[in-house]
Order: sequence, then structure tokens, then C-alpha cells
Amino acid sequence: MSDFKSFNRMFRLDGKIALVTGGSRGLGLHTATAFLLAGASKVIISARKNAGEEGIDQAVARLNKLPGIRGTAVGIAANVADTEDIERLVAKIKETDGKLDILVCNAGATWGGPFEPTPDWSSKKVLDLNVRGVFNLARLFTPLLSAAGTPQDPSRIIIVSSTAGVTVPHVGDHGTIMYSVSKAAAHHMSRQLAVELGPRNITTNTVAPGFFPSKLANGLIEILGGEQELKDANPRRRLGQPEDIAGVMVYLASPAGAYINGEDISVDGGMRYAAGRQTKL
Repeated sequence: MSDFKSFNRMFRLDGKIALVTGGSRGLGLHTATAFLLAGASKVIISARKNAGEEGIDQAVARLNKLPGIRGTAVGIAANVADTEDIERLVAKIKETDGKLDILVCNAGATWGGPFEPTPDWSSKKVLDLNVRGVFNLARLFTPLLSAAGTPQDPSRIIIVSSTAGVTVPHVGDHGTIMYSVSKAAAHHMSRQLAVELGPRNITTNTVAPGFFPSKLANGLIEILGGEQELKDANPRRRLGQPEDIAGVMVYLASPAGAYINGEDISVDGGMRYAAGRQTKL
């Protein structure tokens, strides 16, 4: 018989404090929901705005009404493409909690259009948030993450990337070249951070979703023929669902994922292997 330590808690996050950037909607909100349901004591969500139908306030109110949770959700407005805002976010969490167990770098930006007329501001916007912002989040939160991690129970950094980081999905009139480049950078950043921060009891991994219906993805889904066409082309015959992102996030953040470091996990039903289908010139 194998001797497992606390198998019944292998996928639990009891007592953990997590920060999810871009946590007020979409994949970030799915992640925050899953963490609270898995027992996290506090889930902090950040986004640029408090108000509005996709702002922090409405998300926090919904999260705190989840049935059976023991933890709480709180929100802190921040633009994580801005280093000063990240510093303010770090200072606030240091003041209130003194540590951070889980950092989910989910906030992201995209831009699409034909190659030659690409405005330079669009590349700066994408790279500032998807690459430089992620690097600065990891760098500036390292002291708080290190304060929480142990050899047996490390702190976690989870970078939300995209399968666009390992494929050439969209070129031509609706090209997303710099977005794809930024996500490739995010993949390689997690490998670099895995080696840099592993000795400090912090693991770093990348989650690369395919198509999940969301505000960010819906426009591109329509350009590519709509949900049904993309479902038919997917080996699993469907698009991503909230439970799909919840499962991989809880796995990486829980004791079950304590020895996983520097890995990329694609959550796309195998679509990246359906060669050529994602590109529509």
C-alpha cells in the first residue's frame, strides 16, 4: 500500500491567500471562484476599475455569495502594466496579510489587424501588460511569495498564456502576431522563473487556454466562423468551459501540484494539433 500524506486534502487550498490579476471576469473570475470553493481563506482580485458590469465590485459581491465558502474575496484596483501600480498592490497586500501563497498573472491584452499598418501603440500595449507586467508582478511579489513557501508546500506563480504562444494561429487581415509573440514570451518566462525562484520555494507554471467564450475571445470566434464551426473542428467537439480552467488552476495551486515547476499546460481539447485549422487568412 502506498503511504500518501493527507490525500483527502490533495486538491484543497485551505488557508491560502491568492491574488488573481484580471480577476473580475472571464478566466480570472473562473479561477477566483475555484480557489474559494477549494477552501482559500482570501482571494484578492485586481482589475483596472472598481465600477461597471465587469468591474471589481460586482465580481467581489458575486464571489462572496458563493454557497459554503469559508474564505472571502476582496478587490484592489490596479493596472498591472504600470510598475507603480504593482508596487502599490504589493504594499497593500504586505500591510494586510504579510505574505502571498498564490499569484495568478491573468490580466492580458490583445490586438488584431493586418501586418504592415500595425500601429506601434498596439505592440507596446500588448507587450507592456503580457510580458513586462508579468515579469514585474513576479519580481515585486517574490518577497511575499517566499515568505509563504516551504520546501514541501511552495508558493505558486501561474501565468495565464495562450496556445497562441506555441502555434501560428492568426495572420492576414486579422493577424495577432504581437499577441502570439507576447504569449510565447510568457511561456519562456515561466521556465526562467522556475529555475530562478524554485530554490526560494516558489514554483512557476504556465496555463495556455485555447478558445473559451469570453469578451476577449468572442470577436475572434465570430471572425473564424462562430462557435459551432470551432466546436466541429476541435478534437473534443467543444470549446472551453469554466470547469476546465478551474480544474487545472486548482491542481497547480494545491498540494497535488507542489512538484510541478516550469511546465506549460495547454487547455484546448487538443486543438493545437489540428494543423492549419486555426489560421484563417
